[in-house]
Amino acid sequence: MSTVLEHKQQQVSQIAEKLENSKTTVLVDYRGLDVAEVTELRQQLREAGVEFKVYKNTMTRRATEQAGYEGLNDILVGPTAIAFCEEDAVAPAKVLGQFAKEHDALEIKGGIVEGNIATLDQLKELAELPSYDGLVSMLLSVLQAPVRNFAYATKAVAEQKEEEEGA
Repeated sequence: MSTVLEHKQQQVSQIAEKLENSKTTVLVDYRGLDVAEVTELRQQLREAGVEFKVYKNTMTRRATEQAGYEGLNDILVGPTAIAFCEEDAVAPAKVLGQFAKEHDALEIKGGIVEGNIATLDQLKELAELPSYDGLVSMLLSVLQAPVRNFAYATKAVAEQKEEEEGA
């Protein structure tokens, strides 16, 4: 009996550690998804560097209390899967948000973003953000625009002076 209790305590500590170390954690209800859909979801999450696990709600509740996220206990009802990501703050919300649009059975319940409990609306906003590469390309285009406009203006002035000298 004591080994079972030790195993459960170890699992609670492991969940709490993942909650604390993760940049973004998203909790979802996966009822209604068939095996092929869950496999597809797991593959998409794995490719994005997201860990996707199913734990008992009682274990997760104890872990949220240990990690200081008791506000999540209200949504830990029914089958709940948890997506953890330590690298990218946008990846779990983005992948799960896109998957939920395509599959009505997947329901995003809530989560944690950068150490703060996030509402469903906040997670949806996070899912709509462009990827890191997309944000970098947007930034670069914004930085290039003034230089490009200056180059066009300089070229136009040079062509105008050439025309005036030629005339």
